[in-house]
Amino acid sequence: MNYKFRKATTSEIPQIWDILKLAIARRKEEGSDQWQDGYPNPEVILNDIEKNAGFVLTQGDTIIGYSAVIINDEPAYAKIEGEWLTNADFVVIHRIAISENYLGKGLSKKLLAFIEDFALNNNIYSIKADTNFDNIAMLKIFEKQGYTLCGEVYFRGSARKAFEKVLIETKN
Repeated sequence: MNYKFRKATTSEIPQIWDILKLAIARRKEEGSDQWQDGYPNPEVILNDIEKNAGFVLTQGDTIIGYSAVIINDEPAYAKIEGEWLTNADFVVIHRIAISENYLGKGLSKKLLAFIEDFALNNNIYSIKADTNFDNIAMLKIFEKQGYTLCGEVYFRGSARKAFEKVLIETKN
């Protein structure tokens, strides 16, 4: 399969929002509180794209995944209850979602691999992310992909498990 990872455009917000709406519904079906408070929403996606932080995973012309990828900007991470592995530059991942039609194909891992490449291409060797304590699928993905649980951070009044992966500098 030929997958690409690129910046999203504002014209793609409807497709991205469709993916996120179904991910929000999946979280609810799984009994999770995550994403059940009106967040994320189309305005959040627009904000990501306007800040050059909205990225899509595509197969051909089809958008099959979305993530916000932010460099060095997550105020909640400064107040971690715990300790990060590093204190250098970092990439933050938020709002990972895969299209309903493409679930179970390892695409979250593929998306994370693209984000690791993005970080390395920007000479950044740390990726930080968080998820709800009851997002079992994401917790397992972080564990399998070598992320370390570093503590808890708080968003909109709720504790989230905070993870970091330290990347190895590759010489080309």
